[in-house]
Amino acid sequence: MKMLARLVLGLVILDAAMTAPTPKLINLDSETYDSILEELDNLYNYENIPIRQAEVERVTVMPLGSRELPTSAPQSEEVQEEEEEEESTPRLIDGSSSLEPEFTGVLGPHTNEDFPTCLLCTCISTTVYCDDHELDAIPPLPRNTAYFYSRFNRIKKINRNDFASLNDLKRIDLTSNLISEIDEDAFRKLPRLRELVLRDNKIRQLPELPTTLTFIDVSNNRLGRKGIKQEAFKDMFDLHHLYLTDNNLDHIPLPLPENLQALHLQNNNILEMHEDTFCNVKNLTYIRKALEDIRLDGNPINLSRTPQAYICLPRLPIGSLV
Repeated sequence: MKMLARLVLGLVILDAAMTAPTPKLINLDSETYDSILEELDNLYNYENIPIRQAEVERVTVMPLGSRELPTSAPQSEEVQEEEEEEESTPRLIDGSSSLEPEFTGVLGPHTNEDFPTCLLCTCISTTVYCDDHELDAIPPLPRNTAYFYSRFNRIKKINRNDFASLNDLKRIDLTSNLISEIDEDAFRKLPRLRELVLRDNKIRQLPELPTTLTFIDVSNNRLGRKGIKQEAFKDMFDLHHLYLTDNNLDHIPLPLPENLQALHLQNNNILEMHEDTFCNVKNLTYIRKALEDIRLDGNPINLSRTPQAYICLPRLPIGSLV
């Protein structure tokens, strides 16, 4: 009976399929494309079909992982725009910033014209080069500056605060400026200063210098008779080179440090020399081994008049013997 029932049901389904109308084929030829669109509109006419408009609720979805509700009121669009602008704007890092040392002094402190020193000059590691930039003053320097060069400019004065707090500064070179005045404390408080070059300026008075210096060049200035203080170099135990040429000096500044190796005094107005200028007249066995380079040429002094003054030296000074 079951098999008979299944057979009858299959015949009914087959008869229904054979009698169903055949759908009309739509030709998608490009020439009849407009008429086909009209037929499709007539076939699928949705004008009379009611569409129920869904109500949409706007909600705020909290990001995953966030468990805390906001405690402050939402910021206005203007405030948000200002914050985004500040975040996107690059900031110049001032040398006096409170950030860590490796992040400070990228462009150096700002000058009086609100211009970073390291854009005006050239900063390479701890060295600052400001040569030939027509500067009339020393620019603010990054705190980690160790070597500063500002040659061939128009600097007229060195102020007491120009190098303040630069505890790593080792060399200052201000060759060929117009410097005529130096404040008394301009260099004295620099704990690591080793080399000072001030040649080719208009300096009339040297200030107090740090005892850490090993190299001093103040050649071609206007020191004259009173430009160097008494015993100015006495406590500079590491001073090796002292260059004072072309300064209209009328004497050799004494006492000279024991470790001095080179003393250049050419083209001054030195007239005489004492027997104890370089040697110890009370100790005839004393030998001053370090001082091998003494230049006195271009002075009106006659070296042959004081032969006992060089008896302790490894080499005779260079100068006139007549």
